[in-house]
Amino acid sequence: MMIRTIPLVDLSTFTQGDETQRQSFVDKLGDAFHTIGFVGVVNHGIPQSLIDDFYSASNTFFEKEEAIKRKYEIEGLAGQRGYTSFGKEHAKQSKVADLKEFFQIGQEVEGDHVDKERYPDNVAVAEVPEFLELGIKLYKSFEKAGAELLRAIAIHLDLGEGYFDEKIHNGNSILRAIYYPPITQEPASAIRAEQHEDINLITLLVGASAGGLQLLNKHGEWQNIVPEQGEIVINVGDMLQRLTNNYLKSTTHRVVNPPRDEWHKPRLSIPFFLHPRSEMDLTCLDSCITEEHPCDYEPITAGGYLDERLREIGLKK
Repeated sequence: MMIRTIPLVDLSTFTQGDETQRQSFVDKLGDAFHTIGFVGVVNHGIPQSLIDDFYSASNTFFEKEEAIKRKYEIEGLAGQRGYTSFGKEHAKQSKVADLKEFFQIGQEVEGDHVDKERYPDNVAVAEVPEFLELGIKLYKSFEKAGAELLRAIAIHLDLGEGYFDEKIHNGNSILRAIYYPPITQEPASAIRAEQHEDINLITLLVGASAGGLQLLNKHGEWQNIVPEQGEIVINVGDMLQRLTNNYLKSTTHRVVNPPRDEWHKPRLSIPFFLHPRSEMDLTCLDSCITEEHPCDYEPITAGGYLDERLREIGLKK
């Protein structure tokens, strides 16, 4: 039997529970994020059929020949929409590219809202028409679950339940389908994804098609994260760590290569990076600053911070 390395919470006890159940969820979530930075969530409201269909469409896209995929690699967008070819992205402290390629889907602003002008259009794939359509549905579903999780975090931080609501409305979140192709020769020193922390507020990840995800615990040990059926894995990103002056931890994680006898198996993973609007102020919250913990970070907006980090990981020149 697999030993759980991260706590498990049930989101329906927060969205549909009574006061006691809601508070219990908030306490468990807050404790998990404060101590380990990762948590598993069940009853999150994201339909399994939608996840399965998007996995299938993603696989269909990534199995296309290189020339077809490269048609959807858009210059000047820093990989924020469409396809990013193999070997482009690396962890910020690494010079070696990760063993992956990916496709990104961003915010679809409804109606004639002024926010529409903020974001580049999503990239439709002619050869797999359902890919973008399913991706946008999954994006909206993730966004909804993520908003509920942030409400619980806001309560945990005594900010009032609605603190993040306006800050994430039409936010700059990204749904990313990541494909790690089969490994065909001994990698120089690269692994599927070198150790890193995420840039955003929180990341929601549906179980990958193969193992390999590991987190670095407080004792400096790598631990496997193996989500069970129907579970999504949530972790704190650097923006939330900055805002809370390190009270909530952005946990270092990586995707390691499989054992040699499984090199022939590709790996597909679908994270949703929940970002706020670019103008959100990430200045440390007063409530998280004490004499023992003075503010660790310079004031910056979410947009300014994202820009800085995209350069560090090689997506923006």
